Amino acid sequence: MLTAAALCPAAPLLARELTGADPVVPELRQACRDAVDALVQASPDVVVVVGAGDQTRIWNAATAQLDLTPYAPALGGGMPAALREALPLALGLGGRLLDEAGYHGARELQEVEADEAAPDCVALGAVLAQVAPRVALLLMADGSARRSRKAPGYLDERSAAFDAKVGRAIRDGDMQALLALDAGLARELMATGRPVWQVLAAAVNGRTPASVIRYDDDPFGVAYLVASLTVG
Repeated sequence: MLTAAALCPAAPLLARELTGADPVVPELRQACRDAVDALVQASPDVVVVVGAGDQTRIWNAATAQLDLTPYAPALGGGMPAALREALPLALGLGGRLLDEAGYHGARELQEVEADEAAPDCVALGAVLAQVAPRVALLLMADGSARRSRKAPGYLDERSAAFDAKVGRAIRDGDMQALLALDAGLARELMATGRPVWQVLAAAVNGRTPASVIRYDDDPFGVAYLVASLTVG
């Protein structure tokens, strides 16, 4: 049964290798650390990291690894890329956050196809909530990437309202609002977190979680939300 969840963005800037010694948006990094620390302190039997990607599949947490070479080729090291099983960025960053929190318990890495239909996200969330008596979800999810003229997708005036709706739903524990998100609009706004939020909504299984919002802003034109949720 789901007992706790943490919501963090799948932001490359969380990897220090990409930003250097001078931290970029340090308050975001601290919020993510705090959220994952709280998740670990909930004493889960297993933590399931959920993030959007190219397909819906489970990854082998023992052999797959974070690969930052698409963002910084010089980080490739001596092992040819073809010989590595590279995790999707969201899952790799989520795994690193767990490592940094000192979590050594059981973990699963669940990729969700970015365009997965809502009913399939619901089915997946129901399954994940039952993988152990005490399940925690680490949800790596970005809001819209069209919040400003300098954003990856340029400015879309609809993005602020979309992200505000997501933020209210998380703040109020309104999982039905997450299930009702328009997949087409999310795609147009480059909000890759939509299927991940809907997995969360299903895993809650009709309960109303208590939430703490730790960060809610849009540096670089991308909406990043960090939150802790406790499911009683």
